[in-house]
Amino acid sequence: MSRKALADAVGVNPQTIGYLERGDYAPSVELALKMADVFGVPVEALFSLRPFPPLGRIAAGEGEE
Repeated sequence: MSRKALADAVGVNPQTIGYLERGDYAPSVELALKMADVFGVPVEALFSLRPFPPLGRIAAGEGEE
């Protein structure tokens, strides 16, 4: 999904999605819930207080340290 498509789906500017991806912006609860709804996952699958392990490690089955 492109930044623009996600931004349109949740009602924000595509630049906001870029800020979220880089960790430069913390979403409101409403925005976090809208994003989770778009992807059909719990909000914890997208946002956490602890950093997520790199996706390559997750794909390799290594998980968290």
